[in-house]
Amino acid sequence: MSDRNAKPVSNLVKRSLRSAAQALGTRDPLPYIDGLIDRTFYLPDDDLSYTHNALTPGAVPYEPSFSEAEPNTLRFTIEPLGPNASPVARRDEATREMRRLISPIFGRDALRWFDSRSEEWRGFGGLSWMNYGAWFGSAFDEDGLYATKIYYELLPTQIDALSPGLSRLTRQVMAEMPSLMPIFTSIGCKKETGSQRVTFLHRGPLAVNALGPLMNRLGIGHQLPSLMRIVGVALGGRFELPPGGVLLGIRETPEGAELKLEILLAAIPDLPARFLDLLKLGLAERPRQLAALTRWLDAFGMDGAGEQGHFSVLSIRVTPSSAARISLYVRPIEFEMREQIEEARSLQ
Repeated sequence: MSDRNAKPVSNLVKRSLRSAAQALGTRDPLPYIDGLIDRTFYLPDDDLSYTHNALTPGAVPYEPSFSEAEPNTLRFTIEPLGPNASPVARRDEATREMRRLISPIFGRDALRWFDSRSEEWRGFGGLSWMNYGAWFGSAFDEDGLYATKIYYELLPTQIDALSPGLSRLTRQVMAEMPSLMPIFTSIGCKKETGSQRVTFLHRGPLAVNALGPLMNRLGIGHQLPSLMRIVGVALGGRFELPPGGVLLGIRETPEGAELKLEILLAAIPDLPARFLDLLKLGLAERPRQLAALTRWLDAFGMDGAGEQGHFSVLSIRVTPSSAARISLYVRPIEFEMREQIEEARSLQ
């Protein structure tokens, strides 16, 4: 057995957030969500049950992310309440945190909007089918809380509970690509706006250019070349994505449909060793965004990371008026629990 002194995982999470906030020049998130962190990461940092989660399987369920569209924010998602919580408890906890933060910071109108959009998912129906319940995301800038987001599991039978426009868009997408299965919906709030997205799992392999007909139908077909360019550069020329490696998100924006391609990097069998360098090469024409990504990676101790386990998801978004923009989701090395997993194997 390990003779080191185990401490709650919350210590690691808080240290990561404090140091990242300082490096990025954002407000410290802990005064806003300290209680949630304590309730979620209370077990010791050698407890392998943390690796059994739906957000970051094999690692602690804490996932920071960089967004090219919001380059100076500190964003992260967690699976609330720890490994022993029920899906219903997680859903209720994430919903409570959303409501607790929205009302005093974003206002009562924002809370009313969130309550109306989330009613179907925070109610009592269909509890037996839930897998993980919900995830909770937040983002912070120099002024404090910038955004909150909740991810609810989604059944095909709940599509009618979406807003009329998003429900219509969801059915349109499924009719165009029957290989897509809706799996969760995310509801996000900021100071002035709110938005809801539906995310689908793509069943089977996907050749990226096969998105062309769907993108044409949504009025964003002209953005396919910019999307393919980032995929091709970052994945070293690979344009076919394996089964279980693709999620597709869709949401309404004032300018039309936004499509979000999410590539689950652990599913790519031959992710280039120089993935990060290649991704930066794809941003070379946008020096401000490249500098922001480099600063963000430094803030989480990731800039020298060369192993694919460090990077969980590469997402690429397009809208009618915006060419491809990236987000990168990471698993900082101290949350991967590799030493603990190896130690447990050696004792078997």
